[in-house]
Amino acid sequence: MADARPFHWEYHPESPPPEAFRIDGGRPLRGTVRVSGAKNAALKLLAAAVLTGERCRFENVPEIEDVRVLTEVLGDLGVVVDHPAHGVYEIAAGDVDWLFIPLEAAAKMRASFILLGPLLARFGHVIISNPGGDRIGRRPVNLHVDAMRALGAEIDYRNGYYYAKAPGRLRGGEVTFPQVTVMGTENAMLAATLADGHTVIRPAAQEPEVDDLIAFLVEMGADVRRTAPDSIEVYGRRRLRGANHIVLPDRIETGTFLVAAAVTGGKLTLENAACDHVGALVEIMGRMGVPVSCGKTAIEVDATGLRPGDLRAFDIETSPYPGLATDVQPPTCVLLTQASGTSRVHEAVFEDRIEWLAELRKLGARIDIEDAHHASIHGPVRLHGAEASISDLRAGASLILAALAADGTSLIHGAHHVHRGYENIDRKFQQLGASIVRSADTP
Repeated sequence: MADARPFHWEYHPESPPPEAFRIDGGRPLRGTVRVSGAKNAALKLLAAAVLTGERCRFENVPEIEDVRVLTEVLGDLGVVVDHPAHGVYEIAAGDVDWLFIPLEAAAKMRASFILLGPLLARFGHVIISNPGGDRIGRRPVNLHVDAMRALGAEIDYRNGYYYAKAPGRLRGGEVTFPQVTVMGTENAMLAATLADGHTVIRPAAQEPEVDDLIAFLVEMGADVRRTAPDSIEVYGRRRLRGANHIVLPDRIETGTFLVAAAVTGGKLTLENAACDHVGALVEIMGRMGVPVSCGKTAIEVDATGLRPGDLRAFDIETSPYPGLATDVQPPTCVLLTQASGTSRVHEAVFEDRIEWLAELRKLGARIDIEDAHHASIHGPVRLHGAEASISDLRAGASLILAALAADGTSLIHGAHHVHRGYENIDRKFQQLGASIVRSADTP
């Protein structure tokens, strides 16, 4: 087990000054925007690099706050992290000597818990804090811990930290989750790559980011395969090699810009966008009356011909992939405010994720929040400028969309949440004709 030497890791000597987005709405967005690499893939790929002592190189990595936090955590562990160019990171975990993930890091980003599996598998022990991140209902990590125990790990929980060790080596086994968990699937898969024997993971998440991680692990020499839509099997190896990988496009950012075009009555072409990864949203938009056309690596939305009242109300329900992603629910709700009639929203993945709709009401949306999982949205409404506060990453991006569509000026507080997961989102909107600037957050 790691020793108890004093902890000296620093994230920031001072917290950055709070910021807000000041937005003058009512301008149709027009032009072409390139979708960045996927946040939810990049973080797991960077974590996977610690499974080998050889150098791994990643391209199309989004330049976002969560990536910066994770690379600082890796650096503190003793991992060599190079950043030779925009979107390019090189990781070499040959000399990891400090197997401790502190509370300060975990509180910044829940995804830091993805380091549990690879560190435990390769080094046999790790101390890792109970994570923080966005406060979206209850997002327990007990599923991750139970998966490690199924692979032979011994884990104790004391004073906010998990003390994990794998005597000798992790052992292959049956990892059975009570429900689909994306990061739980990924953590189990990473741990199993160096375990002794055969591992079966069920039900395994089917998200594109999981398959992107599988592709990288195979490039490293791992024996990982999806043997059924909801089943992943792993035959453990003694060691893995370094590899190169290009991060797939961010489907949540893709969905955000699709909705941005629709709610502002604009016309956008999204480059580096995988239409099949946002199939559920594209279908919903089509049924509502938004023209969307898909190419091989690009998507076009043309809402310039839509008039108030043209969009049709539609009931939505979030679910694991290939259903409507919970991260796409907030921007979809903004779109529903412009539809004629009443749309029902069922957030079936995370508890309390629809609480942010109270902030959307400040911009004129007519919404009944019925309980932690259900709401009704009545439209169409003419949104107006207002002050609102961001509570989490995806709600923040969605409040920006509402402000872009609204008449007048809005001040959206809590910009730091959005910087966690969107690369230069304000600059991208500016290039499409939006009036959006970051400013000091004032009470």
